[in-house]
Amino acid sequence: MKDESDLTAHETDKSAAELFNLLKRLHILLRREKLEKFKRLLPFGDLLVDRWEKAQFYGFGEGTSIYDSSIVLGDVIVGRNCWIGPNTILDGSGGLEIGDHCDISAGAHIYTHDTIERVIFGGNISHAPIKIGSHCYIGPHVVIAKGVTIGDYVVVGANSFVNRNIPSNSKGWGTPFQIRGNSRENL
Repeated sequence: MKDESDLTAHETDKSAAELFNLLKRLHILLRREKLEKFKRLLPFGDLLVDRWEKAQFYGFGEGTSIYDSSIVLGDVIVGRNCWIGPNTILDGSGGLEIGDHCDISAGAHIYTHDTIERVIFGGNISHAPIKIGSHCYIGPHVVIAKGVTIGDYVVVGANSFVNRNIPSNSKGWGTPFQIRGNSRENL
């Protein structure tokens, strides 16, 4: 077998093209399998990576899964049996803790920092921790700002902006988020 430095440009191009074709075939096979089994299509990375293994790699709780397209930054603690959807951002640069049995829906962004002070005044990046209790549902495309505490059994509706604490057993939505009722009653 040749050392990589011994390959000619033509051989390198040929090897790259062969690898690319193999990856394309693998992608087609994985897509077809996922479509037949679950009636869904996912990005290539999400097809390749086992969601539970990725969660285990980060030290998240037993039974938790996280899509490959999700981004995890800093100090993030996630409890047991959580589902973290595709294209989420979990920013733990200021400390992020998520309890047990939570769903963080597709495209949700949870930020424990902001750069406003740095940009406007030449100051520092501002950090504050976020704590999300157990049995919480964070809807698709929700943004949670630094320093927020969310209690247990909270439902946050899609596209909400959460910049204040939310007590346990609340449900709501909006930009900014507003409590609309009790989550333990009929949704």
